[in-house]
Amino acid sequence: MVSDPVELSVLLVDDRTIAELNSQYLNRRRPTNVLSFPMREGPFSEDQPEILGDVVISVETASREAEDSGITVEERLDFLLIHGILHLFGYDHEQDDSEAKIMEEKTEELMALLRSEAPSPST
Repeated sequence: MVSDPVELSVLLVDDRTIAELNSQYLNRRRPTNVLSFPMREGPFSEDQPEILGDVVISVETASREAEDSGITVEERLDFLLIHGILHLFGYDHEQDDSEAKIMEEKTEELMALLRSEAPSPST
């Protein structure tokens, strides 16, 4: 499947910055691991349809989660980036369990694809 090219921005921040964004936009007064801001929604979405949106990731939270899960920070960042991009495409895990399952399956599919495309570590 071929689609038109799109743009997105990725911002890597600390817990303080993502907590401020989380509070400002979602009224959640705590840090989180990833936030997505779709640009294809709202009153000006047709102005620049090639812009998908913004993904903001807290490196501090991702690092803690990676350590807790026994994975590398890079693996956790990959997961969070995919998760954030899926939100930009309209996937949602917070509203409905069946939607959460679909998003989880799509995330696993993309993570597997990313792993298969990653260069092998040199020995």
